[in-house]
Amino acid sequence: MAEVHGSCDDRFSAVRQALERHLDGDELGASIAVDLDGKTVVDLWGGYRDPERTTPWTRDTIVNVWSTTKCVLNLAALVLVERGELDVHAPVSDYWPEFAAKGKKDIRVRHLMSHTSGVSGWDTPFSIRDMYDWESATERLAMQRPWWEPGTASGYHAKNQGHLVGEVIRRITNKTFKKFVADEIAGPLGADFQVGAREADWGRIAPVVAPPPEEEAPLDPQSVRGKTSLGPKSSVQAANSPEWRRADLGALNGHSNARGVLDVMRVMSLGGAAGGVRLLSPKTIDLVFDQQSDGVDLVLGEPFRFGIGFCLGSPVVRYVPSGRTFFWGGWGGSLVVMDLDRRLTVSYVMNRMASGILGSVRSEAYVRAVYDALS
Repeated sequence: MAEVHGSCDDRFSAVRQALERHLDGDELGASIAVDLDGKTVVDLWGGYRDPERTTPWTRDTIVNVWSTTKCVLNLAALVLVERGELDVHAPVSDYWPEFAAKGKKDIRVRHLMSHTSGVSGWDTPFSIRDMYDWESATERLAMQRPWWEPGTASGYHAKNQGHLVGEVIRRITNKTFKKFVADEIAGPLGADFQVGAREADWGRIAPVVAPPPEEEAPLDPQSVRGKTSLGPKSSVQAANSPEWRRADLGALNGHSNARGVLDVMRVMSLGGAAGGVRLLSPKTIDLVFDQQSDGVDLVLGEPFRFGIGFCLGSPVVRYVPSGRTFFWGGWGGSLVVMDLDRRLTVSYVMNRMASGILGSVRSEAYVRAVYDALS
């Protein structure tokens, strides 16, 4: 049986067992953390940082968490709402005047946060390297036309939500998104979470490992899904590069472990405060439940129900209970669930990516083990 390290309340022993089981199977290295009513009841890790299994995953190992980063991005926007500096119902152009170009003057901040803006990627040609140049990348988004009527459907803003919401944050605060997270969120909360990764921390990063290859239907480059997927095309190899780690990609390149993600996102589950630090009021958190879309997502091709900043439910992730619960995760299976009814936060990150749209067999096993322990 694989060796699992860390702490786990006896009540949640099935979570430890699930991690042991998957580390003996398709998991390479991973960490899981659970907060219940302000107490960290699970903080586990195990496995290896490298496919050769020569370097153990340790307590301070971090990994690129892909779109789990978006949870922190949208929390950051809500922090500005709490301060009275941002109105999610206001036009984006109130904060970023250039964005009004090409028929976008009526796009609201909530549309950016709920993937309903009509601007779900960059017009091609556009490369991953182009994403690294913040000024040029945001200028190009400002000069695009929407790909569908804003507010009428969701189309997952897979790679550009960090630039869209992050530029609004930058215009308000005069801080890059990376710096805002460091100064205003991770720093005050004492959380091991950063956008990109400081070079001093590169030695503790577990490189991400690509998911098994899948047969995919050919993309129509003129469809919303095709344009989003190709503008730019995803690359696991890029995510392990120095350029990626130095970049400010609020949709994609958060680096953390399950404990670090938990230490940030439990703020949402606990009514806006954690560890003696208050970032939000319950009234601001309630904005998340203002449903913005409910239907087949134009990019993901499956049904998702989005509130402001987070997913409120989907048959793709049946193992997250309904109620005052919301979640999101990253490519390959990382996931964070925030359950306000139970004052519960569950986070999971890993280096070996699974296939699929959101979550994985492993994600499901861990989340179900947590909820079974509470039932």
